[in-house]
Amino acid sequence: MKKGRVLGGLGALAVALLALGLSFRAATLDTAGGEPGPKLPTPMRTEGVSLHAIKAGRMGSTAAMAYRGGGFADARVFGMGAILVHHPLGCLIFDTGFGKDVDQHVKTTPLLMRLTSSYDKEPTVAEQVAAAGIGKDDLLGIVLTHAHWDHVSGIPDLPGVPVLVNLEELQYIRGGDASTKLARSFHDVSYRQYRYNGGPYAGFERSLDLFNDGSVVLVPAGGHTPGSVIAFINTSEGGRYALVGDLVWQKEGVDLPAERPWVSRMLVDADPARVRHLLVQLHRLQQTNPELVIVPAHDRRVWDRLPPLTSVK
Repeated sequence: MKKGRVLGGLGALAVALLALGLSFRAATLDTAGGEPGPKLPTPMRTEGVSLHAIKAGRMGSTAAMAYRGGGFADARVFGMGAILVHHPLGCLIFDTGFGKDVDQHVKTTPLLMRLTSSYDKEPTVAEQVAAAGIGKDDLLGIVLTHAHWDHVSGIPDLPGVPVLVNLEELQYIRGGDASTKLARSFHDVSYRQYRYNGGPYAGFERSLDLFNDGSVVLVPAGGHTPGSVIAFINTSEGGRYALVGDLVWQKEGVDLPAERPWVSRMLVDADPARVRHLLVQLHRLQQTNPELVIVPAHDRRVWDRLPPLTSVK
């Protein structure tokens, strides 16, 4: 009897290992038969709107962990950082990269993630913003694409700057999920809840135009976390960007499109089926609007092509 249970257990383990291995095999999502992505609306051309990348930390991993079909020998830099959007009414920071206390923050991550990656520090977002001559009074707020540790690590370095979140993500932070433990540990954070009060935008049913001029438009993109967002940024010089957070870790996730392998999805995605749907939607949107620059939060190759942060005053 015991021998049978042992053999049965070994068989189940073999099946599990086989399934895990198959999840790394190349597989693209089905994009056939659907409607093409909509044409992006033409925004008002507000003068003085610009986008700037702030690189604030990096992790080393492989393409295999980022999307199905990626190679284990294909080393990738998973960048951490923030996108600063300058507007005549003030500046917004999207996510915060590694903060000054990242050595403590990284200990809150799953053991598997720590075993399969390494990290390096870079100057913090707060340091780089100050060096660019941007004061805290110039910052309207921090907009989170979602509330995982590597996106909130720098919040304590910017005391007094409000953090803009939607209801779903605020409930996720306060709900006790292990992935938002770091966000809950911060004291004196001023969360400001926003609501999607606008109609359809870029194929999404709801939207929020933060400046009422089309320069910064948020749409709900729950899946990676319940309240994840995509931010569409339209600059004065005609640049069009979509900040997609962690819907994908590397750009191939949208280009192919391909989801993360099972082990990665298990670690980070609240609703993998919803993520798959959004990847196909973004893939089609990119095909219709080739000028749109899709910006995954962690693909340093994309960030290397974005305007860096210098003085914007």
